Formats: sequence, structure tokens, C-alpha cells
Amino acid sequence: MKYACLAIALLSGASAFTVPSTPANSATKPQCPSRLSPLFMGRAAAVRAATKGKTDAKKAKVNGYYGKKIIMAVKQGGSPDPVANRQLGDLIKAAKANSVPMENINRAIKRASEKDAGDFAESTFEAYGHGGASFIINVLSDNANRCTADVRSTVNKLKGKMAESGSVLFMYDLKGKVEVASVVDEEELLMAAIDAGVDDFELVEGDDEGTSIIYTDPKETAALFDAVKAMGLEEGSKMSLSYVSKAPVECTDEEFEKNMAIVDALEELDDVDSVEHNMSN
Repeated sequence: MKYACLAIALLSGASAFTVPSTPANSATKPQCPSRLSPLFMGRAAAVRAATKGKTDAKKAKVNGYYGKKIIMAVKQGGSPDPVANRQLGDLIKAAKANSVPMENINRAIKRASEKDAGDFAESTFEAYGHGGASFIINVLSDNANRCTADVRSTVNKLKGKMAESGSVLFMYDLKGKVEVASVVDEEELLMAAIDAGVDDFELVEGDDEGTSIIYTDPKETAALFDAVKAMGLEEGSKMSLSYVSKAPVECTDEEFEKNMAIVDALEELDDVDSVEHNMSN
């Protein structure tokens, strides 16, 4: 009888070592995670925090830059009235274009009339990086000695080299720069630029996908920005002056990383407004 039962079991495909299958109507179902693991969530949060930190730092840098420029313009122009003080009026226009809050603008104008307000001055440093790279370092400071020491220390620490005045600058052109947060139609821009009184411009792709950069004569930067506004592209657009390399160089990936480390470290300094370079990659 025992052997007969075993034979029946073998014929039916069963085995003494077969794990019984779960019935179709069983309450036991495969479990899928309903949400991300704590580790993944932690990494995502860290990335978001780092991105937000960089964005906030950039905004603070822009706000600080225009705050110092406005103080300087009020002192040099002798008036807090943007109508009477054309330099101040142009700066306020540029600050608004770069999303500086009106509260910050008014605070800077008020600060300029206070006795202990710093006397800010602009200056430019030149330096060499790795693989033929060069840098134009734009600063705005109320303490020239501190600023010079900080810039030199930062460049030297990261194996760069300070350059003599004029030895790098001649390889760059100073241009007006309008950054637009969308792709710009060149024909439409041409018509708007003519209406705004802009004689010449150069339209190129922006650093980020779906953006554009327009270069022009520094004196026509504000007029070019007016042309962009007339096209309905004011939101997210910014205007500034920028040194543009006449002869860009391509560095190796390793050299590029080292050079960008210098740029990032310099831009973290309070007195440094911006750093231009000649790298094409």
C-alpha cells in the first residue's frame, strides 16, 4: 500500500521535496515597497539641499553685488534720486532685471547716506589656470588690501598663477550680455533691436538647454534688454557686462575640473563678483 501511494505521487508530478504552491485565492501576495527607501530619500534630499544651497548662494551674490554698486552710485552721483542720478537709475533697472527685491534696492540707497557706509571700488585681477586657461576676476570691495590677499591666496592654493596686469585682459572683449530663459527667434530679435536703437548684436545658445545669450556693445546693453522685454521675454532674463574670450581653448577633463575648482573657490569670496574664463569645454 505504501509503495502504491508513492507511485501515484510520482506519476502526478509531485515530489517529497516540492514546496507546496500557494493557492490562487490565497491572502498572501507579493509585497512591493510602497515608498522609497530611507537611504534613497536621504540622498535625494541631500541633492535638493545642495542645489537649493547653490541657488540661494547665487541669489545672495547677485543681491550683494547690486547693493554695493548702488551704494557706490549714490555716493559718486551725489543723489539718491534715480532721475537726477542717471548712473543710479541704470543700476536700479539692471538690479530689477536680475530679480533683486525692491526692498534690497531701497535699503542700499538708504545705506549710502550713512556715515559708516563703505567706499566701494571696482578692480580686475588676471590669472592663469591649467592647460592654457586664463581668468578675469572682477571684484567690488571696500578693502583693497583684504581683497588682493584673498584672491592671490585662493589662486595660489589651487596651483593657479596670478598674471601681470594686461597680460590676460587683451585676449578678451568687454561686451554687454543679456541672458534669456528661452530660445530667441533671431528675426524677431532683429526687428525688436532695430526699434530699440541697437546697432549690432550676436545671438548664441545659452549655457543651459532652451536658453539664449545675446551679446552687444556695452553701451547698448540696456537698449538690448528693452528689446527683449518688447518681445515678451523679460521673465527670467538678466543683463550684465561680461569679458568674452577672443580665442577659447579646450582643456582636458582633468584640467577643466582643476580650473573650475579655482573659479568656484574665487566666487565664494565676498569681494569677488564674477570670474570669466577662456575655456570652450
